[in-house]
Amino acid sequence: MRAPALRVAVLGASGYSGGEIVRILLEHPAVEIAFLGANRSAGATLAGVHPHLAGTRAAGLLVRPLEEMDGIDVALFALPHGACAGLAPPLLERGIRVVDLSGDFRLPAAAYPEWYGFEHPVAAWLDKAVYGLPELFRDQVREAVLVANPGCYPTPVALGLAPLLREGLIQPDGILVDGKSGLSGAGRKADEGAMFASTEESVRPYRFPGHQHTPEMERALELAAGAPTSVAFVPHLVPAVRGVLVTCYARATRGATTEILTDVLDSAYAGEPFVRVLPAGTMVDTKRVRGSNVVELQAGVDPRTGTAVVAGALDNLVKGAAGQAIQNLNLMAGFDETTALSTAGIYP
Repeated sequence: MRAPALRVAVLGASGYSGGEIVRILLEHPAVEIAFLGANRSAGATLAGVHPHLAGTRAAGLLVRPLEEMDGIDVALFALPHGACAGLAPPLLERGIRVVDLSGDFRLPAAAYPEWYGFEHPVAAWLDKAVYGLPELFRDQVREAVLVANPGCYPTPVALGLAPLLREGLIQPDGILVDGKSGLSGAGRKADEGAMFASTEESVRPYRFPGHQHTPEMERALELAAGAPTSVAFVPHLVPAVRGVLVTCYARATRGATTEILTDVLDSAYAGEPFVRVLPAGTMVDTKRVRGSNVVELQAGVDPRTGTAVVAGALDNLVKGAAGQAIQNLNLMAGFDETTALSTAGIYP
């Protein structure tokens, strides 16, 4: 007999990441979308909130108030920072597993006042949360009841730098990360700074030096490589809808070359379906990974300055959010990790 479908709730279903979770789950053979939750859009149908999902089997599902959720096995939270910390603990205590796409469970409690502007209300759960970057922490994710889904910027940074740090090929201090993101990374809520008139033909930095992904990058690298790091991170908004590109600069250790860095990344991610290490001299491209759950990585060393450069590209709404959440869900539920997730981008 076929096992009963896993009943999944999507909270924050009216946002970009929530809509992307639903779009991907519609192709999942072992999942039932049992609840769509949002506050501002409560009472609307899925198709009314996300017209691109009209005609799907879930188009008529109602988006309901968050407090009406019941009868589920797993909750995927795509709510603003601060919301999951209040809503998740009662679910966890009832045995419902949680994947949180916000930053509520990514850092130690002491970091939240500085980087997120609030005292963490359920600090005891932080030690129970697993950082959900499957390629680095797969075994922990399988056993987790609470997964902190990584941010879009930290994902390629951790994947690109952790193997090089483990092998001693780059110095752990003084790492510089330049990040660029499309407008969907700012969310669906109206914001003058993300309007067409403000962003067309514009590239500008934002939230430096206080971006909350900075300590997340440092923590992910320390968890994966076993040594503290220091990262300076400057994100930029670019006139595109989707895509994140990071370029990381670190001091190369003696003997490090482009070929060695590339070989180490190749070896680290051999057989990984969602990490594509490019040959030396080939450049990553956000357009190639659009719509896929893939991260592209490239590495090189500038021998003149002794600088190691690692670049990574992903779709911020897929591997940077919804796709990675479903990859984690698959691991937690014992499904094939690749179920419902594409390795083929949408191009051109």
